Amino acid sequence: MSTPAANPPAAEHGSSPWHDAWLRLRRNRLAVTGGIMLIVLALACLIGPWISPYDYAEQDLDNTFAAPGAKHWLGTDQLGRDLLVRILYGGRISLGVGLCATFVALTIGVIYGAVAGWVGGRTDAVMMRIVDIIYALPFTIFVILLMVFFGRNIVLLFVAIGAVEWLTMARIVRGQIMSLKKMEFIEAARSLGFGNRRIIFRHLLPNALGPIIVYATLTIPAVMLLEAFLSFLGLGVQPPMSSWGTLIKDGAEKMEEYWWLLVFPGALFSLTLFSLNFLGDGLRDALDVRAAKD
Repeated sequence: MSTPAANPPAAEHGSSPWHDAWLRLRRNRLAVTGGIMLIVLALACLIGPWISPYDYAEQDLDNTFAAPGAKHWLGTDQLGRDLLVRILYGGRISLGVGLCATFVALTIGVIYGAVAGWVGGRTDAVMMRIVDIIYALPFTIFVILLMVFFGRNIVLLFVAIGAVEWLTMARIVRGQIMSLKKMEFIEAARSLGFGNRRIIFRHLLPNALGPIIVYATLTIPAVMLLEAFLSFLGLGVQPPMSSWGTLIKDGAEKMEEYWWLLVFPGALFSLTLFSLNFLGDGLRDALDVRAAKD
């Protein structure tokens, strides 16, 4: 006859906070829809220009301003170039600017904010005053000056936009680090003799990933909007390359006669921004500690 000691009860397996966050994110239909739409759009922009029978710079002067039809599904522009392939190619540029500039902003902001929050004291005060001074500068004018001074280069565009989008991230990370460095596990790491670099990158930043991820998803649409604005002013991507901003600029000049030049790139750009914002809002709710307690 078996005894309770011989058959101990099965151990209960807990779930990690990241697993719980994933479950909450899956229940958010708007966030899931936004994520799926982003994947579909990214794959279409990546694969579409390769399988299209037209090149993004191929001109057909005998078929300019063609309306959407069987030959050109979304019509052609003033040089007879297929609008669909140019929109998909422009998506590569716009999404690339959003991702790369956000990466630059994250790299600068996370390191800057982590150092300021961890060191504290006068160092923190000086670093944050520098952030306040830069905040007082008009971002758009600062980027325009960088583009004019260093030249119109697509790589510089990534760096220039990222260089003005890191300030809010620095403040967010600083606040997280200042609250986390008072926790007991940080005191334990200090007592074990761990160096500042290890504590920051191995203990503090991993515990601040939630707000960092959320802000990153919300930074991408802001960066894409800034790139579109610069392209609208003629300071962004240069011909024959195209981004959604340049396509919208070209379409706005001829929208009364050739509506498709504005409607299709504008619709795809808006859909991407909505998807990114839905996903960002969903991640914010999923990673919210207070939501985990409900």
